[in-house]
Amino acid sequence: MEPVTEEIVLQRPREEVFGFLADVANARRFLDHVLTDWHLTREDSIGRGAGVRFKVKLLGNRFAYYDATLLEVEPPYRLAYVGRGGKYDRTQLLGEITLTDEHGGTRLRWTVETAPGLASDGLMETLTMQRGLAKRGLKRGLSRLRGILEDGDAGSARVSMAGGARKPASGFRLDPRLADTPEGAGTTSPSPAHAGRGPVE
Repeated sequence: MEPVTEEIVLQRPREEVFGFLADVANARRFLDHVLTDWHLTREDSIGRGAGVRFKVKLLGNRFAYYDATLLEVEPPYRLAYVGRGGKYDRTQLLGEITLTDEHGGTRLRWTVETAPGLASDGLMETLTMQRGLAKRGLKRGLSRLRGILEDGDAGSARVSMAGGARKPASGFRLDPRLADTPEGAGTTSPSPAHAGRGPVE
């Protein structure tokens, strides 16, 4: 699928927008109109390595499950994620979110694309009109995000771990620097890799 890009200007500080998006559990709150069956891929939902698995609402496509994992977290400017899905997970998913200051608010630019593993996978994307679905879904999702951040809309429920949290058996403790605050969310060292540079091995 060729890259799909949507933009929106939010009347909220860039740090606040970044903190919200750096927690992948928030994704369902504004994207569940096009993505369903959400699950976290690890207990910590914030920062580099956090990820989700979901199903795309595609009629006539039995292979609509994908995952996405944050690969680069550069607060409060940029998030990049990678993933795989489709039949036998042959299709690579790439995405990038950039945030810039604009007139007291934040311009959010979100790009997503896929790289089908086989020609048949690309044909299936075309037949199920995935690019159009992605564009409409992303546009509506950003509008819902505006409602959450600007108007205080509740949105949908956050993503949770399948079967509930593993505490205390896992011994997991959230790093205080990654707490749900604008200055702390997503503070990790950026990866030298780039989401758009070649396939994930």
